[in-house]
Amino acid sequence: MNILEVQNLRVSFPIAGGVFARKIAEVKAVDGVNFELVKGETLGLVGESGCGKSTVGRAIVNILRPMVYGVEISGKIVYRHAAGDVDLASLSRPKMRPFRPDIQMIFQDPYSSLNPRMTVGQIVEEPLRIHTKLPAKERKDRVSWLLGKVGFSREQTNRYPHEFSGGQRQRIGIARALATHPKIVIADEPVSALDVSIQAQVVNLMQDLQEEFDLSYIFIAHDLSVVRHISERIAVMYLGHIVEIGPGALIYKNPLHPYSRALLSAVPRPDPEAAKDRRIRLAGEIPNPIHKPSGCVFRTRCPIAKPSCAEEVPPLEFKENRWVACPWT
Repeated sequence: MNILEVQNLRVSFPIAGGVFARKIAEVKAVDGVNFELVKGETLGLVGESGCGKSTVGRAIVNILRPMVYGVEISGKIVYRHAAGDVDLASLSRPKMRPFRPDIQMIFQDPYSSLNPRMTVGQIVEEPLRIHTKLPAKERKDRVSWLLGKVGFSREQTNRYPHEFSGGQRQRIGIARALATHPKIVIADEPVSALDVSIQAQVVNLMQDLQEEFDLSYIFIAHDLSVVRHISERIAVMYLGHIVEIGPGALIYKNPLHPYSRALLSAVPRPDPEAAKDRRIRLAGEIPNPIHKPSGCVFRTRCPIAKPSCAEEVPPLEFKENRWVACPWT
């Protein structure tokens, strides 16, 4: 059963200029994205920096409008709530508040996402204080229990974020995200700022917590090797578009879209010489998101592009048990 459906999501950021800072252009960060999240699964959302994957995550938790003045959001983000379906994209801040406990986010940077003036206990307790009516004693007990789940002792509750390492801070962020019993967790590159040895610990922790709390994850990352180990399905993004989506093992073993192949070829391999032979080097630079190419946005770097690729945006078509936005694969 789908717990979330993203339908034709579009997000545009304004670019201001001139003496009066009027809108002179826009960046289409997300341009017609469609996918669904099945209850209890992990969907990996991957792509290069700037492709729009973090914007998708922030649109789902509905924090873009307070963050960026003049941002334009269209399409639907349908959350299958117990009381009925609700379109999160259309909700104002006050109307979104009842649904915030169900949809939480783990942010990328564990150094800037935690308030340095608050203790670890206060950080994890804050969502409970805002979104629940639990008495102070029960809030404290739940904070201690949550911190214990992510590997902290009761004595560490009164310490401040600067006293912990990056991996420990990310665990605090995970505990904070789980405080309100969420149904969906958006993990925005939760391990990209961590050492490789710590990445595995955080990913394993997230998998254990998913099973225990029956969570549904959207795991955003640029590293396909990380996403491979945690995701049942993978969606590959390029310049605001999803170009391939399907079972993670299938895409990792045999990607069909030319961009998916190039992205996978960049994954580090144990044998440097073999990796050098299989590396696909794309021609040119990533196009300016303000002036995207017509038709297929990947055509200017694609090794199999045809003249017809400039005419229209290729739709996702079902091929070999996954959806691919390329007619030539």
